[in-house]
Amino acid sequence: MMAAFILAFSLLTLLMFFVSYCRSLTAASMHESLTEEVLDVTGIREKAYGRDYARVVQLLRLCPDRNDDRSGLQVVGAYYSFLNFLDQTMSKLSPAVHTWAEEERASCAHFAAVALGRRIALNREMMAQQAEL
Repeated sequence: MMAAFILAFSLLTLLMFFVSYCRSLTAASMHESLTEEVLDVTGIREKAYGRDYARVVQLLRLCPDRNDDRSGLQVVGAYYSFLNFLDQTMSKLSPAVHTWAEEERASCAHFAAVALGRRIALNREMMAQQAEL
């Protein structure tokens, strides 16, 4: 019985750490505005919504990888999946969970859109370097 309690407590603590880490990643990107190119390519109008995440990730897969954002995108992708699961299972019990999950999914979409903007800028730099050769 004690082992089950320790396991449950450890898993809950790990989940809390995971959520706080993901929220810190997405919060850092919220200070960056989306470029006009990203807004045009993704179809995002004023701000990103949770439903935009899948489309932005598809566009990210078309761009060359940047090593510095790959792990962050994987973690945020897992967080987005967790939020979808949480919304589907708990939103009927509490409408506040749905509202919170949608806000968090929107921040995940914004994070991905900022990463897309960085990759577009990297592509432009690479094309400019090749044009000079």
